[in-house]
Amino acid sequence: MAPLKLYTAGTPNGYKVSVFLEELKAAYPSFEYDTQAIDFSKTEQKEDWFLKINPNGRIPALIDPNQKDFAVFESAAILLYLEKFYDPKHLFSWGTDEPNGEFVRNEALQWIFFVHGGIGPMQGQAGHFKHLDQDIPYAKERYTNETLRLYKVLESRLEGRDYLVGPGKGKYSIADLNVFPWLLFHSFSGIQSSAVGPNIKAYLNRVVQRDAVKKGLGVPASNP
Repeated sequence: MAPLKLYTAGTPNGYKVSVFLEELKAAYPSFEYDTQAIDFSKTEQKEDWFLKINPNGRIPALIDPNQKDFAVFESAAILLYLEKFYDPKHLFSWGTDEPNGEFVRNEALQWIFFVHGGIGPMQGQAGHFKHLDQDIPYAKERYTNETLRLYKVLESRLEGRDYLVGPGKGKYSIADLNVFPWLLFHSFSGIQSSAVGPNIKAYLNRVVQRDAVKKGLGVPASNP
């Protein structure tokens, strides 16, 4: 099996994928990947060679040499791609042949889209306006408040659970990989630690203890 190629930088969306790649490395000995850091200060993500991989000019992006150099962009799409082709034991998802597997898998997709269309863009905008030279109070308040509302949804979901999806207390899965980097870097976006509920804090502490998570959060080794 040839190594996959990840183009990334040190952002929540980038960490989603690097952590999953590290989880796959730990679970499947033949799995490998290489990394190329994208330097935002040089706007490498807008260069022609990169736009051929991701026309939207964003990280992360993935090239799979085992599938004729098939290119994948959008972080959630990459997670789903990796799960489909490189997690045959469904260690981080659910097979359709498992009891209620189709329904649990759909539940995981619901939480993935909840993040991709909610927490990701809202918290991203909150961070943008927090660090903007120009002070725009309305924008700061709007995006911060909406992010906090979405955090409350997650706080409620995690009541009595270890992970977002699955019977009982849940199973660590692609749904968790998709959300935890945003929660981990909440302070960068202006979300005070005091505003983060105890269920989310316990959840984060649980996830970051994993060896693959620690390794994935170090990718790329030198962040642009």
